[in-house]
Amino acid sequence: MIQADLNIILPEISLSLLAIGALLGAVYTSKDKMGPLLVWATAAVFLALALWIGLSGEGTNEAFGGMFVDDAFSRFAKVAILLSSAAVLVMSQEYMQRKGLLRFEYPVLVALSVVGMMVMVSAGDLMTLYMGLELQSLALYVVASLRRDSARSTEAGLKYFVLGALSSGLLLYGASLTYGYAGTTLFSGIIQTATEGHISIGLLFGLVFIISGLAFKVSAVPFHMWTPDVYEGAPTPVTAFFATAPKIAAMGLFARVLHDAFGGAVSDWSQVIALLSLVSMFLGAFAAIGQTNIKRLMAFSSIAHMGYALMGLAAGTVLGVEAMLVYMAIYVTMNIGTFAFILSMEKDGQAVTDIGALNQYAKREPGKALAMLILLFSMAGVPPMVGFFGKLYVLRAAYEAGLAWLAVAGVIASVIGAYYYLRIVFYMYFGEEPDETLDKSNSPVLWGFLMASAAIMVLGLINLFGVESAAAAAAATLVN
Repeated sequence: MIQADLNIILPEISLSLLAIGALLGAVYTSKDKMGPLLVWATAAVFLALALWIGLSGEGTNEAFGGMFVDDAFSRFAKVAILLSSAAVLVMSQEYMQRKGLLRFEYPVLVALSVVGMMVMVSAGDLMTLYMGLELQSLALYVVASLRRDSARSTEAGLKYFVLGALSSGLLLYGASLTYGYAGTTLFSGIIQTATEGHISIGLLFGLVFIISGLAFKVSAVPFHMWTPDVYEGAPTPVTAFFATAPKIAAMGLFARVLHDAFGGAVSDWSQVIALLSLVSMFLGAFAAIGQTNIKRLMAFSSIAHMGYALMGLAAGTVLGVEAMLVYMAIYVTMNIGTFAFILSMEKDGQAVTDIGALNQYAKREPGKALAMLILLFSMAGVPPMVGFFGKLYVLRAAYEAGLAWLAVAGVIASVIGAYYYLRIVFYMYFGEEPDETLDKSNSPVLWGFLMASAAIMVLGLINLFGVESAAAAAAATLVN
């Protein structure tokens, strides 16, 4: 029995052993000199695991009495987490080495946080959920404050730690209430207790606290306070990581909890999620308008995007979960390309984050400016870019679930949010002649990720590279 359970969690065990082996190997040999090798090795392992999970997994398998669930939904999320983490690691290697930030701990901490994320999306029990969430969070706290000599980076790590601890407290309180009123921590047991019209007030409070704790992790309003400061203060490759894999994991966990544990009481949580979605979209749209720092702008952009993803979740249907998964896959792809561009923004070897530095950028680097234009248009939801179809998916899911008011609000927020994306495009093509120009980036890796991401936003129109059918299968597994 235990052998069968261990076989199901073999990818997570393999990655954990790699992280432990890399840590011990680096400590007892050349330490930071092993940093570049560990980055590439960890990225290669991520890719191998993504192929393994994506190609070999089939059906629904449960381990440890239902505490760990391996199904089409978790496999979709894991493949997305592993691929985005590998991309960010490869992107960050050269930048971090140049800045003297590439310590051997970095790839190890990323690997451990990815293990946590993989456990999160497969959680079938409140205890498994918490273990995965904390493993991810503890690693990210350290990574956020990696630049030890920077007050901003230290502040970013501290803010994330303090507010993350608060969210964990809320989550644990909600889990305790849920356990008290349901009599079990297993999602399969909770769903039998939490049924439409029969959910007790104690269980309802437990659900609200769990939603609040998870809303912190996806940086949904009003639990978004940490996001702008952490995005700005953390080293840019770390910000790129924050904007990709953890977002997929947190949204996957959100969907897992709501449908696997409280799937029988959709009407009790749908309105709460709809409200979180509404305020996140509008705060992200309005707060980003006045930003001059591109990393802070991306923080508010991510809050708005999480609002759209939550719209799909608020629908409470199979189509809603499918729309959320498609949206997250598109969002992560756009972010990888955008952060590849931000990483290449330098002047005299120093990182530049001021949007004003992009004035007349298209004259000097027309190819990169065009790629960035495509990505920004896609983020704004301008047709015919793939980002438009992502938004169309979630709007349709909300409308068909009877949340037409939320779909209308989403369209309005999207129009408002388009302003700050188009402002960057205006700077690049029509801005004033700058006093100082940015250095020409000679990194083929960053250029490659930028161009690949932009190409996907255009070529993905054909069939979304099969993401649509995979998301449909994943959603059908979760919502039953």
